[in-house]
Amino acid sequence: MQYLGIPLAILGAVLMSVSAMLQHRGVARADAAGNGDGGEGLGLRSFLRLLKSKTWLSGTLLLGVAVVCQLGALLFSPLVLVQPIGVISLVLTAVITAKQSGMPVGRRKALSITLCVAGVGGFVAVASSVAVDKEITEPQLIVVLVILAALVVLLGIAFVFVRRTKWRSLFYVVAGGVMYGFLVTLAKVVLARWQQGDYGWYFLACAAGVVISLLVGGYFVQTAYASSSADLVIAGLTVIDPLVAVTIGIVVLRETEGANLLVNILFVALGALAIIGVLLLQLTQSDDEVSAVRNHALGRGN
Repeated sequence: MQYLGIPLAILGAVLMSVSAMLQHRGVARADAAGNGDGGEGLGLRSFLRLLKSKTWLSGTLLLGVAVVCQLGALLFSPLVLVQPIGVISLVLTAVITAKQSGMPVGRRKALSITLCVAGVGGFVAVASSVAVDKEITEPQLIVVLVILAALVVLLGIAFVFVRRTKWRSLFYVVAGGVMYGFLVTLAKVVLARWQQGDYGWYFLACAAGVVISLLVGGYFVQTAYASSSADLVIAGLTVIDPLVAVTIGIVVLRETEGANLLVNILFVALGALAIIGVLLLQLTQSDDEVSAVRNHALGRGN
């Protein structure tokens, strides 16, 4: 039965890639209609245009279906078997981006994607082999919520200073991935307490955390679509997101407290490998490629 999750995970990864392309196209058109380039973040008017964009709404709907597929895959298969499959969307998105831009996937980009796949796959595999699923205690929940609140403030401050620099695209991607990592953790708590019929203050606090993570993370992800290629955005969602979620489980929830020194070293090495892959992907992304993909989304040129 555990292998039934594999086709669901593959379908979810493919839908994630297609949804990224549609959302990227919708954001590019909404941003262009507002005479912007997405460099300093999408404004309120651009977001209102997105709500009227059939392309963007279709991509959002597919993203929802992709999430359902991934959650369904976890019902049948263990995390170690399902989570690495999600990086298929990164590979597929890179291929589609290369076709749209007319620029082939070079060696450096291929290397960066390989590092992302190997890093996140190995990280999740090691974590799943030693992690023990524990009930989240109320003190731990408070720590997670406090960290989330502090991160929202810090990201807001960093946004003011980073949005005019050349690293803004990477910042948007990382910020979105971090927020979605917290979203996964808090959603798990909400579902568990919902199943138990516990609708107290902690349930409401976690539900509020889910909404905040979704809104803040969603804003950064959509802004990233306006200022970078879709494959870099997907790299953030398929690499940063699981790294953050698993790190919360390791550091705050103590799900791997029985791990030895070698396992902890592997955590750091594999996590660093995946992050290096994302950084290299940012460095290999040229302005010409971003412009070519943007022009394709707007129906200009080839």
